[in-house]
Amino acid sequence: MTFPIRAITLDLDDTLWPFAPIGARVEQTLDAFLREHSPATADMYPIEKMRDLRTRVFAENAHLMHDLSALRQLTIEHALRDSGGDLGLLDAAYEVFYAERNKVEYYPDSLAALERIAAQVPVAAVTNGNADLDRVGIGHLFAFTLGSREHGVAKPDASIFHAACDRLSCAHGDVLHVGDHIEMDVAGAARAGLRTCWINREDRRWEHPTLAPDLEFDMLTALADWLDAVPTVADRT
Repeated sequence: MTFPIRAITLDLDDTLWPFAPIGARVEQTLDAFLREHSPATADMYPIEKMRDLRTRVFAENAHLMHDLSALRQLTIEHALRDSGGDLGLLDAAYEVFYAERNKVEYYPDSLAALERIAAQVPVAAVTNGNADLDRVGIGHLFAFTLGSREHGVAKPDASIFHAACDRLSCAHGDVLHVGDHIEMDVAGAARAGLRTCWINREDRRWEHPTLAPDLEFDMLTALADWLDAVPTVADRT
């Protein structure tokens, strides 16, 4: 399918890099920090029990689901308080977590493809996650990052997509949203009036009952190739 676009909004976790390895590392790194600085907390909340605590804290604070940083901090605070640990360790423990969270391993194609895409059209990150693109090292490739924490509402709510379009000075239909999640990315963006591209790296079957993506690729390189082949995409006047 060929159509003109003026800008791209891009999901991050599981689109540019897999999140599962990051999730495993942050658990191990936080556990090591607590074992050194608050052994009673680590004993009460080893990795599996800390995971259970995080699930409970998230469920009990659904009003904060747009703010994963706040939920992570709240989880650590609960663990320290329950175990009689020093609450003064909270900021340091969170920084250990957050530093590890921003150590990403890209999908093999994604960084080179992102550089090609960003040379063609403005790219804005639209994410429910809490990655810091300057820490990651790719902030220069993005016009801006719009996170659910800053916006106050998470994808798939239409308002976060509309806010990104406003900042890009683009009509909704002139923006292509790219992401891996069927509901959060593709269906949410489609309902908001954006064009959509599903990055389907695992050969999954499309399962949404009423909506379908405008484009589907198994890697970002294919999207970069598509942009190269769309002659009107460079005309952004």
